[in-house]
Amino acid sequence: MKQLLQIQAELKAPKNQFNAFGKYKYRNAEDILEAVKPLLLKYHCTLTLSDKIKETSGGLVYVESTAILCNGEFEKHAYAQAGIDPARKGMDIAQSFGSSSSYARKYALSGLFLLDDTKDADATNTHEKEPAPTRAEKDALIRETEKLPEERRAKAVIAINKAQTKEEFIKLETALKQIKP
Repeated sequence: MKQLLQIQAELKAPKNQFNAFGKYKYRNAEDILEAVKPLLLKYHCTLTLSDKIKETSGGLVYVESTAILCNGEFEKHAYAQAGIDPARKGMDIAQSFGSSSSYARKYALSGLFLLDDTKDADATNTHEKEPAPTRAEKDALIRETEKLPEERRAKAVIAINKAQTKEEFIKLETALKQIKP
């Protein structure tokens, strides 16, 4: 479908929303729809969104959203799913379903129009929590302490195991490289 390629190439859906808690910008389904409407008109296409509520064999309830682009001759479909938590804190059941629907629709639209989500808050947001050093990284640094005097080594191992952020870990790593056994 030639029109889909043209829309994908021209569509700009900026992240105009801001999450003050996580301090990041994002786009929602409404932002994408606002940006795509002029292109749908330009290329004589229609866009339809629909939702189905489904349940896994394990009892997980989720919404599956479908975005359908049609040029009068051909249709292209994109699907996305989002779990529904009816007991979500601070939301009644309708809000929980609506929130999951909006989330799934955003990703169905993003998939259909090839919107990059690598810089999207949902892909990168850590809510200001730095990534922790991995166990393998800690073990490797602990092995480097083997030539230290026993008392220094014991303190270093304790500090390495207590490191909860990459920043703390890198500071320890730098300090250990400066110590002469």
